[in-house]
Formats: sequence, C-alpha cells, structure tokens
Amino acid sequence: MADVLKLKCSVCDREYGPNEVEYTCPVCGDVGTLDVLYDYEHLRATLERDTPRSERSMWRYRDLLPIKPETVVPPLRVGGTPLFQSPRLAADLGLREAWLKDDGANPTGSLKDRASALIVARALEAGIDTVSTASTGNAAAALSGVGASVQSGKMRIIIFVPASAPEAKIAQLLVYGAEVILVEGTYDQAFDLCKDVCLEQGWYCRNTGMNPYTSEGKKTVAYEIAEGLGWNVPDVVAVGVGDGNIIAGVYKGFYDLYQLGWIQRIPRLIGVQALGSSPLVSAWEQGLSATDIQPVEVDTIADSISAGLPRDRSRALKAVRQTNGAFIAVPDDEIIAAIPTLARLTGVFCEPSCAAVYAGVRRAVQLGMIRSDERVAFLLTGNGLKDIKRAQQSVSGGLRVAPNLDSVRRALQLEVS
Repeated sequence: MADVLKLKCSVCDREYGPNEVEYTCPVCGDVGTLDVLYDYEHLRATLERDTPRSERSMWRYRDLLPIKPETVVPPLRVGGTPLFQSPRLAADLGLREAWLKDDGANPTGSLKDRASALIVARALEAGIDTVSTASTGNAAAALSGVGASVQSGKMRIIIFVPASAPEAKIAQLLVYGAEVILVEGTYDQAFDLCKDVCLEQGWYCRNTGMNPYTSEGKKTVAYEIAEGLGWNVPDVVAVGVGDGNIIAGVYKGFYDLYQLGWIQRIPRLIGVQALGSSPLVSAWEQGLSATDIQPVEVDTIADSISAGLPRDRSRALKAVRQTNGAFIAVPDDEIIAAIPTLARLTGVFCEPSCAAVYAGVRRAVQLGMIRSDERVAFLLTGNGLKDIKRAQQSVSGGLRVAPNLDSVRRALQLEVS
C-alpha cells in the first residue's frame, strides 16, 4: 500500500493531512483540487520496478495506490488494456512512431472505469454503501458497472446525468441498475446538483476532480504505457480533455514513476479539446491561471469532453505547463471525420472524444508542436459504440443489392473470369 503522506492544493499549495480534507481545498474552494502525494523516499527504498507482477489489471500497481492490502477490490477486470504500435498511423501523420493505448477495452467501454474502481474500493474499505457522480455518460457508466459488480450487492449507485446525453450511455446506466437522475440542464449543472446532494446526504461523491482519488485511479494508464514501452516513455502523450482530470491523472502517473526513478523523464502532454468547449485552450494561450477561467457556453458533439468550466482545470493546466506541452482545439467536423479515419488506420473504433485526439495530433504536427522524429502515444479513452449516432454521421451507407450474384457483381464492379 502507498501510504498517503499529504494532500496538496493545486492552487495555493496548502498541505493537508490525508484525513483532514475529503474533497477540495477549504480555502480555494472547488478550483482547489488536491494532489495525493506519497512518501516517495520510502517507496523508492521498498519497491523494485522490475519485480514480477502476475496481475494483468490496474491492481498490478496496487503498491502505488491508496488502499489497504486487505481491501477487497471490485471484481471487474479494469486496466491492462491494449498498447500497440501503428506504423500506418505514424506514416499518415509523418511521425517516427505512433502508439495507441486503447482504454475503450475496459469493461464499461472507457478509461473512467479506472477511477470508479478505485473510488468503489475506497468506499468498501470505509464501509460506505452509497456513491454518486455527475457525468456526461462515461464516468456514470463506469461507476454503475463497477458498483453492480460488488459481490455484497449492497452498493447503491446514484447518477446525475444531462438528459441530453447519448441514449446508448443512458441505457447502459439503467441496465446496470443505477438510480439515474436525468437533469434538464448542462453537465455543469448536474455536477453542482450532485455535489450539493452528496454533501447534504453524506453520500460519497465520485465527481471528477472534486474527489482527489479519481485521478489516482486514472494515473494507472500512465504506468501501463511506461511499462509497456520498457520504461522508455514516449516523447509525447496526446489526451482528450474535458474536465481535465484524465490529463491530470496521466501527469500524476508519470510524476510518480519519475519520483521513484523508474523513468528518466515525463513526456510532453498535449491536451485536445473540442473547439466548442475549449476554455483550457484559451487559458493556456492567454497565460491565465485556473482561478481566472470563466465558464463558457459549450457547443460540441464530443459529449465526453464537453465542460463549460473544467473542474480539474488547475491540475490540467499544470500538467501541460510543467511538461512544456500544449493545448489545442479542433472543430466538430474534424472530430467526426477522424472517427472512420482512425478506425481504418488502426482498427480501433472510438467515440468522438478520443477521435478528437487524432485530429488534434494532426493539427499539432502541422503547427510544429510535434516533430516528425518523435514517438507519440495516443490515449484513446472511449469505445465508439458509446455514441453510434455520431459514428453514423461520419460514414455513408453500404451498397444495396438484390439477392442475386449479378447484382453483387454490378455493385462491386466485378468481372466474371
């Protein structure tokens, strides 16, 4: 077990004991999301990087996660997702190497299973029986699925989701048996409503960024990328960004490994936002602090990275700035076009939020933010089946034929040998 040494505010740098604060910094409020820090000197002395580990899930790195050795974790196999090289994608973009981390292969179809698995494990450890979250769909599905897997059957999951979320995502929540509150409003309104009810009722709130341990689950994807590449990390990792918690988690994972001496450097992080929901891009370009960011009205088809006021904006900005990375925005038409392009180059079917990563890297290469001699890892966070409507918009229909051989020959312009 990695004993938590302290919680540190990402805005004011105030430090708190691990049991002193539950969610965000009491001084800075919601913008003051907290970093979970460990006794790295002790961990360096007690852990070996190359110790054989048989576990193929995120719990492979249990010694670097904030749960007790005896804690029973949810049984769904989260993490251990595919990492593979794509020479065709590299050639298409003019890169030395392109690597894909396909986290859509997680049990509920997104990277957010990692955060939910850790949050549910911590809830079980503390004897908490009700966990709630607000989400545009993926975090909700993750919490619903992981909660349903708890073998005691006593985990109550309550979800706040915009009523406008994709139907497939809402159906997934209901199938898992979660109590679903469809909010006639935005994700940001659902977030605040969930937070208020959790504080009033004493439920454990999984809300992204607000709960400091969400990024502790998500950081395991960085561990897997590093280990999968023989601890020789890529030059760049590209990540779709909404609330900012995933890119913060990716940074935290590489930061942990760097503090342990297991990697020699932290990759540059490129955060990709939809143009219609890009407050972090604007803040980065203008040199604003997290406290300066104002809410924006969002307008994008990429619901998983849609956030008018990114909740983990402070740590997201730090992740990019401290790695000399960048934020970049891409319009919806490029995101939709990227869905079939990425699928045809790699075989990975992504939802819009991670197809945006391909579009963002293409722009970053064109703008000189990524060089042709660099190794780039694409973090693909959600399965394309999450949003079939957008996938259908990206392609045209098939060839309709009569049920006879001549009709097939004409459709495919085949010659008879």
